[in-house]
Amino acid sequence: MEMIIDFPGGARVDAHFRGHEILTDQPAGGGGEDSAPMPFEVFLASIGTCAGIYILGFCRQRGIPTEGIRIVQRHFANSMTGMMEKIGLEIQVPPTFPKQYHEALIRSADLCKVKKTLEHPPKFEIVTTEVATA
Repeated sequence: MEMIIDFPGGARVDAHFRGHEILTDQPAGGGGEDSAPMPFEVFLASIGTCAGIYILGFCRQRGIPTEGIRIVQRHFANSMTGMMEKIGLEIQVPPTFPKQYHEALIRSADLCKVKKTLEHPPKFEIVTTEVATA
């Protein structure tokens, strides 16, 4: 898979892939216009939404309605470095959600590909190339 990242102006940096766009910006205090989430916020959102996809799949397979289910994601950063030390996912379910499936929801969320990638991080290779402009 290939993504094209471009710089449309100001502090915006956008990603384009498979006919989709992910727009990012910085807050006003960081030199941007706060017109979109910051890239790190998009990264964090990918964790919760990925877990959500697995929970959605679990519920769909069993015919369990997802109405009233939500995930509250909390971030705990190191006060010295600002780096994430812990990310908490709280799966909130309505009282009507079958109790026998509570642990299974946790196991489903644990299958998240984003989470698993963070647990076994890839190697990064960063290079520059010169490309003639048209």
